[in-house]
Amino acid sequence: MTVQDLPSLNAFLNTVAGVLLLLGYIAIKQGKRELHKKLMVSALGVSAAFLTSYLIYHYHVPSKKFPDLGWIKTVYFLILFPHIVLAAVMVPMILKTFWHAFREEWESHKKIAKITFPIWMYVSVTGVIVYFMLYHWFA
Repeated sequence: MTVQDLPSLNAFLNTVAGVLLLLGYIAIKQGKRELHKKLMVSALGVSAAFLTSYLIYHYHVPSKKFPDLGWIKTVYFLILFPHIVLAAVMVPMILKTFWHAFREEWESHKKIAKITFPIWMYVSVTGVIVYFMLYHWFA
C-alpha cells in the first residue's frame, strides 16, 4: 500500500464507521447494551484509524483541488464545508460521550449522544461522498 492508496482506505474506514454507528444505534434502541458498547467502541477505533490515515495522507500529499465544473463545484463545497466544520467539532463530542459512558453517567451520556450520533453519522457519510466526488465521479 502506498500513500496514494490512503484516500480509498479512508473512504472504506468511513463506510465501516458509519455502518458500526448505525448498528450501535439500532442495538441500543433494542435494549442490547453490551452489543451497543462493542459496536460503538469499534466505531471509535475505526474512526481513530481513519483520522490517523487521513493525517498521514495529508502530511505527504497536498489537498486535491476540485475541478471547476460550475454548479457541481458549488454542490461539492456545500457538502465539504459543513463536513469539515462538523468533523472538527465532533472529536471532543465523541470523547465526552465516551467519557460519560465509561463513568456510567448514563443520563449525561444519553444527552450528548443524541447530538453526537447524528453529527458523527453525517461526517462519516459525507466523507464517503466527498471521496467519490473528488476521486471518482468528477476526477
